[in-house]
Amino acid sequence: MRVISGTLKGRVLKGYNVEGTRPTMDRVKESLFAMIQSNLRDSVVLDLFAGSGNLGIEAISNGSRACYFNDINKECVKIINDNIKNFNIENKSVVLNKDWEECLEMLKSSSLQFDIIFLDPPYKMKCLNYVIKKILDNKLLNKEGLIVCEVSDNYLDKSNQLEEIKNRRYSDKLLIIYKNK
Repeated sequence: MRVISGTLKGRVLKGYNVEGTRPTMDRVKESLFAMIQSNLRDSVVLDLFAGSGNLGIEAISNGSRACYFNDINKECVKIINDNIKNFNIENKSVVLNKDWEECLEMLKSSSLQFDIIFLDPPYKMKCLNYVIKKILDNKLLNKEGLIVCEVSDNYLDKSNQLEEIKNRRYSDKLLIIYKNK
């Protein structure tokens, strides 16, 4: 697993083999970042179910100002920290080790808002509708912000606050990009 574009292009990421995670394949990641490229420059990003930090690190490599990485798995948090240190991007990174609900509550109390939020929870959780509702209720997404979801199927409810702007299927994965209205 590598960073596919930007200033860190070609660098090898640790964490492709952590039990319970399914890293985004390079071809899917390349397509995803091509779809959001114009939104990355100087953005503040949240990678809520970060795993290895693959998506957040790719965002930083492509010009994001900062990324907040969160994962409940302590092994994943160690790998994220190792990747961040190896790539010398500590000044653009905040790593949290919380349940996703605790993370969103903490971010709400900090009055943070994000330009891009990556949501790639374990497929078996089937929690994305609730996660998106919490993000919107807590006003964590900037006015023109994007929510990028990687899911196994399109079981997401349509929100009247979000507009689906793109979706692409890659084998068993579906990428859906929503824009705040």
